[in-house]
Amino acid sequence: MKATIVTIGDEILIGQIVDTNSGYIAKALDRIGVQTQEMLSISDDKQHILNTFTQLQNQSDLVIITGGLGPTKDDITKKTFCEYFEDTLVVDPRVESHVIELIEGFYKRPITQLNRDQALVPSKCTVLFNQMGTAPGMWMKKENTIFISLPGVPYEMKYIVDNEIVPRIVKEFKRPYIIHKTLMTYGQGESMIAERIEAWENNLPEFIKLAYLPAPGRVRLRLTARGENKELLEQAIQENVASVTQIIGDVIVGFEEEDTIEVVLGRLLAQQGKTIATAESCTGGKIAQMFTAVAGASQYFKGGVVTYSKETKINILGVEEALIEQFDVVSAEVAEAMALAVQKKLKTTYAIATTGNAGPTSEAGKAEVGTVFIALATPKEVLVEEFNFGQPREKVIDRASNKAFEILQKEILKNLQ
Repeated sequence: MKATIVTIGDEILIGQIVDTNSGYIAKALDRIGVQTQEMLSISDDKQHILNTFTQLQNQSDLVIITGGLGPTKDDITKKTFCEYFEDTLVVDPRVESHVIELIEGFYKRPITQLNRDQALVPSKCTVLFNQMGTAPGMWMKKENTIFISLPGVPYEMKYIVDNEIVPRIVKEFKRPYIIHKTLMTYGQGESMIAERIEAWENNLPEFIKLAYLPAPGRVRLRLTARGENKELLEQAIQENVASVTQIIGDVIVGFEEEDTIEVVLGRLLAQQGKTIATAESCTGGKIAQMFTAVAGASQYFKGGVVTYSKETKINILGVEEALIEQFDVVSAEVAEAMALAVQKKLKTTYAIATTGNAGPTSEAGKAEVGTVFIALATPKEVLVEEFNFGQPREKVIDRASNKAFEILQKEILKNLQ
């Protein structure tokens, strides 16, 4: 099966909100062997929606639409569905009961006619029940294409995808197997990795494709195998992962998309009963945020401080003003003092500190734009490294955060040997 995902909403087209629904749907389809061949974003315009449906008719096996199912006048997807399928709206009793219970029972407010109208669905559709909200999903088929309409609210969309759409597709359609394996690498750029594994890549079987997914300070290598024999695909993926690990094992830190370096480090710290804290300046709390995004981080992450100004470094961490005046706020000496201070205050095994000039401008006499000092306090010493991550500002922050994790990982692994 090949799918097209369509998001409806002017708020997406003008950049007011970011479309996260398409990515979630594509991943869910990929896991069950459905290939997404196109993603579209279109406006809240009836004719535009109808034209899109006509263009996709018989070109895709599956068209999944999100957005435009709310109770207000600008939500027109449901009525447009009826026009395209030459259908009329009828009340679905189960949805109506759910809407009443949700509005009057849970939200404790009188139900309005707009709320009741959420129970209206095309008479020919298969209703996809929405336990998380008032707008149900709709499943309709025209000739060789299935059209599915979902609410745009992410948690409602996710519920319907996971509990209604995926089980139905798995039950009703035969699909090929799609096997992914993602290797996480740190410390080397895309071109250097490509050069190291060129011969290996050239010898991959035809049914396995390699994709490079670079980001500041990290590169993901995704192997994708498609075919009818699941055992053959898994064996081929496993063999090729083993062979590439022999070539670039020094920069591979984990496998699968879930095994980011934050997850890997968290696992290592938890297993060893070690703890860590952060003192951040130029990275603005990003390192702490990356740690705490992992479930269970409280086992090893004890806290962090963002001491963005000179005054907070002095008043919160106790960095000596004379040290800052002598060496500058962006210096190895200040980074070291920050790491030692937060390590002592929070009583942790390790502590990371960052101080730098992320840009885009630099004061006279201060560090060059892009300069970052990263310090790692360990039980025995403080390691400090200087980097210049260039520009733009976002790149400096991302690369500094990722480099801090890389430095920590190398230190932990060194002590395991």
